[in-house]
Amino acid sequence: MSEYARAGGIFRKLWPQEQMLFRDHLLRLDKASRAMRFAHGVSDSFIEDYASHMTDAGSTVFAYIEDGEVRAAAELKKLGDLWGREAEAAFSVEAAYQDHGLGTELMGRVIRAARNRGVNLLYMSCLASNAKMQAIARKHEADLRFELGEVIGEIVPQEPNYFSLLAEAVEDRVGFMMAVLDLQRRVVKAA
Repeated sequence: MSEYARAGGIFRKLWPQEQMLFRDHLLRLDKASRAMRFAHGVSDSFIEDYASHMTDAGSTVFAYIEDGEVRAAAELKKLGDLWGREAEAAFSVEAAYQDHGLGTELMGRVIRAARNRGVNLLYMSCLASNAKMQAIARKHEADLRFELGEVIGEIVPQEPNYFSLLAEAVEDRVGFMMAVLDLQRRVVKAA
């Protein structure tokens, strides 16, 4: 686990009411991190619109949260109308939090969530220059191929089992309690 996680940050799913935490994280990404996340430069208005779809059916966002702020996020998005054969993963880590294992930890959670939803093939794509994302994908045994300036990674999750389902359910319960505590802190801080 990263030094940030030991320093007091937590990994958990974001709940629909926390959309603004996801938005704020994406807005804090520097120019280079935004380009790595979205494969090109994006404006604040693009991010506002993008984050507003966090709660769309078929999207799950995992986050690393420190002091009430999302510092890294991983998204699992279904491809198509129903959960099924294929899904996509995307990641963002704020510059000061990169190179501490947060992306690797979040990738593991995305893979387990895909597994538990019956996904047979998980895609991730990144710019050919995004060596950090490619390294994370390799750690999780992704098959990588180069296509028109991008790298496409494919991961075949294992079948879900009792332990993978239980692990996600337990983390969801703890994550929900942590979300309630975070909300309480924000309310007290605002008062």
